Amino acid sequence: MQLDLVAIVVEDYDPAITFFVDALGFDLVEDSPSLTNDGRPKRWVVVRPPGGQTGILLARADGERQAAIIGDQLAGRVGFFLRVDDFDAACERMSSAGVTFVTSPRTETYGRVAVFLDIAGNRWDLLGPS
Repeated sequence: MQLDLVAIVVEDYDPAITFFVDALGFDLVEDSPSLTNDGRPKRWVVVRPPGGQTGILLARADGERQAAIIGDQLAGRVGFFLRVDDFDAACERMSSAGVTFVTSPRTETYGRVAVFLDIAGNRWDLLGPS
């Protein structure tokens, strides 16, 4: 058994793809046309960290209810965790790509950590070894 995908609600597909692929270094695994349950066009967009097994479905908000939670899917708490081998290099690359960090890097018992925001405004931990 494995967790295959998690969804992040975004405003639009292409800026989200650019953020995850260019700023975070994820792979674009799939970008296929699809349809909503009532026949309207949408896309099936999946990104995944290189070597990772669990992907992220980038889901464009459909309607006011979904649009209202963009960037706040977890009510302001960190809900996504990106582990890297070289924390300092990843932090520098992401900062250079325009990623917003909301905390400075710090060392915890579980390793180095800094909180950053994705394109939608959701909070992530960037995690690395101590």
